[in-house]
Amino acid sequence: MKRYLTFLLGCMLLAQSTQAANWPQWRGPNFNGFTDESNLPERWSKTENLAWTKDLPGSSAATPVIWEDKVLVSSTDETNQTLLAICLDRTTGTIKWSNKVAVGMRRDDRSNFASPSPLTNGKQAIFFYGNGELVAFDMDGKKLWGFNLEKKWGEFCFQWTFSSTPLLYGDTLYIQVLQRDIPVHGRGFKEKPNESYIAGLNPATGEVKWKALRPSDARMESLEAFSTPMPYTHDGRTEILVVGGDDITGHDPETGKEIWRWGTWNPKRITHWRLVPSPIAGAGIALACAPKKDPIYAVKLGGKGKLNDGALAWVSNDQRSLSSDVPTPAFAYEDFFILSDVRGVLSRVHPKTGEIKWSLELPGRSKFEASPLVADGKVYLMNFAADVVVVDASNGTIKATIPMGERGDNMTRSMITAAHGNLFIRANNKLYCVGN
Repeated sequence: MKRYLTFLLGCMLLAQSTQAANWPQWRGPNFNGFTDESNLPERWSKTENLAWTKDLPGSSAATPVIWEDKVLVSSTDETNQTLLAICLDRTTGTIKWSNKVAVGMRRDDRSNFASPSPLTNGKQAIFFYGNGELVAFDMDGKKLWGFNLEKKWGEFCFQWTFSSTPLLYGDTLYIQVLQRDIPVHGRGFKEKPNESYIAGLNPATGEVKWKALRPSDARMESLEAFSTPMPYTHDGRTEILVVGGDDITGHDPETGKEIWRWGTWNPKRITHWRLVPSPIAGAGIALACAPKKDPIYAVKLGGKGKLNDGALAWVSNDQRSLSSDVPTPAFAYEDFFILSDVRGVLSRVHPKTGEIKWSLELPGRSKFEASPLVADGKVYLMNFAADVVVVDASNGTIKATIPMGERGDNMTRSMITAAHGNLFIRANNKLYCVGN
């Protein structure tokens, strides 16, 4: 009997471990907005089916990151006008540690410096901010290293506030700065061109392994990108995907050297096409979402050098639904899930053909800019007002619409995340842990 009980307990623990995953960076454990978490909630309210609720000191578009019993949150402190790195207990919501990173919150009224999401490998908790502050703590909150990227390599040359989230992959921290070549609003070098670049750092020490320039023929604001680099392995070749400056490129993860490039969506070199969505890959296809209301381009992976349009698997023809100006699509269940913020439509799309399997017009008037979470057979979306919409991933029907915002909430853009059986929802000044 004792041996049987030990075996049964082991099976239960194994089942729990296969269902409970961390969410280590903003697009999750698979870098694609999907997790294989199961038994996630589909109905709750601001007072029901919650593990805890935590008031936050200020607003932020950053996504909560979860590792074991810790929740990492980037935040502003609106009272003291500072930037904070916060760690909460995952089971209770109590603050384990909170560190002030810098004074000053914003430089415009569209966003603040706490928009990039934190990231972790379970050893370092890394926080990056739109004013260039990059800092790493151990998981108990002790500072390991830090510096300001603007002071190291020059002021960010963007019309609005820079907010690209870094990537932590393998033993390298990847930083991307795709910016204007000439000054804007007094920002950037005046005596020489401002160069766009990607850099690889040692996450344990902050040491720069390499820095690679990322040139572009784009002009003015079209050089600016707020996207995040993403890793993908296809036919045994791993590369880091970067999108912005009118192009999508693949880079060697060890050196940053460019392997291939495609980009013909802006042949007239329109000057105001800044790029926000990050690249997303699946089934050997990488998506590049052209800005504003333009199409989505599906690039076949595996190429080298400068690619022509023969490298395209498809281009979205139904721009009413397949277009994304801000949200990054997700890849799950062998399909892409594309949220069009400019059309208010969510679509499930075949990766190799672009066939739309279903499309759903989203409810309400508030805009959806937060990237979708796909998990447990559901798609979780949240709009500016912090209304959460739960969609059946198989057929595109709405399972629930749940208001999570407060009066006056707007511009809520943090992605919903899932870990250890719970959903983590960040409204403007609150963090909710949904589920038991």
